[in-house]
Amino acid sequence: MKGHIAIRKENIEPTERRSPMTPAQAARLMEKGIEVTVEPWDNRYFSAAQWRENGAHISDDLSAANIIFGVKEVPVDDLYPGKPHVFFSHTIKGQSYNMPLLQAILDKKVTLLDYEKVTDERGRRLIFFGPYAGLAGAINALWLLGRRLEKEGIASPLSQIRQAREYASLEEAKKAIRAVAANIEADGMPDTGQTWSIALTGAGTVSRGAQEIIDLLPVKEVTPPEFRQMQKEGSFDRKTLYKVIIDCDNFVKPKNPAHQFDWQDYFSHPEKYEADFEGYLPDLTVVINGIYWETRYPRLITKEAVARLYSEKQPDLRVIADITCDVQGSVECTLHCTASDKPAYVYDPQKDEADESMQAHGPVILAVDKLPSELPGEATAFFGEALAPYVVDLARADFSASFEELDIPAPFKRAVIAHQGRLTPDFEYLYDFLKKQS
Repeated sequence: MKGHIAIRKENIEPTERRSPMTPAQAARLMEKGIEVTVEPWDNRYFSAAQWRENGAHISDDLSAANIIFGVKEVPVDDLYPGKPHVFFSHTIKGQSYNMPLLQAILDKKVTLLDYEKVTDERGRRLIFFGPYAGLAGAINALWLLGRRLEKEGIASPLSQIRQAREYASLEEAKKAIRAVAANIEADGMPDTGQTWSIALTGAGTVSRGAQEIIDLLPVKEVTPPEFRQMQKEGSFDRKTLYKVIIDCDNFVKPKNPAHQFDWQDYFSHPEKYEADFEGYLPDLTVVINGIYWETRYPRLITKEAVARLYSEKQPDLRVIADITCDVQGSVECTLHCTASDKPAYVYDPQKDEADESMQAHGPVILAVDKLPSELPGEATAFFGEALAPYVVDLARADFSASFEELDIPAPFKRAVIAHQGRLTPDFEYLYDFLKKQS
């Protein structure tokens, strides 16, 4: 029914607590004449009572809605045939694990709109959780560093930090980290003879969110060239926490030494470049990875680089927080994704396997692919504000029209992956991936 939206349960993974909007944001839609039905789900951060208090219907039946909104992938059996669904499908790179989902979407003639492809005319994403992945990822990176040091018998102020999901709010987490910062300012980090430094890769929303947490600590920011020079000179102050932001222009280099790095050339011809990150690793304590990556780009951290680093004594590197979480992608030793109830493992470079017991000689890998869910209230509100300008038009759209005649806001038209049983023109390349899986 036009003018009616549904918010589905997030049952793909039990630690997922987000929604595409808050009850208060839904109430503002209802003031504009939009009907809202919410599928009950006990794991959701916002309770059924809160949705009811704001005027939403609670029902297991979403069939009356004109469009169904979610966050994560929808289990195949939960797809409503012929209905438009909006969620992060994780299919646009041809991810093999979600090709059965994409095939089911075509078979059931579902219209799939993917938040990841909601962009402006210049291709910039408009609806995302990015900052909250960075915020939660940085909190968890510090928490894991404290735990790893503790396991090695090294006491540090970081042991006071808890996992992001254990705080009632982002502000409570920040307050705890400020208290740790005060302890570091007073007593310093442990006197182990190592460099205490944190590298953040990329300069997008994920990186900026992570920096918001790291900047609560008493850090000294240095540029990548300054960090390289300090490595050559061995001029690190052992009582200082160093922060270095390393973007593409400093973590890859042209294969031809006579050439200079060029941003446009790199994105157009990545095959002309090679990774140049391994040289940083010996003097880094934590790497927080927030870059966008595809298979055509060089890897940031390879298994071979980690094996060389861990070939003998314990190196400075303790934690790799792979927020982008591409399995064996930019961080090749991200062997699998994790969930918030078991968020990390140790990569054992000698055996090339994930050690779930956390005992191996290797870096701790944080690989949670739903990090914003650890700050569910704030993350949902942030996401819902970005989504809100489009919902009324989507709720009233005629999705029985052909793709060419489908009248929806342009950013969402660009995000239609499949419609009426077929991939849309911009995504027909996915047929090749579907064939490989058949």
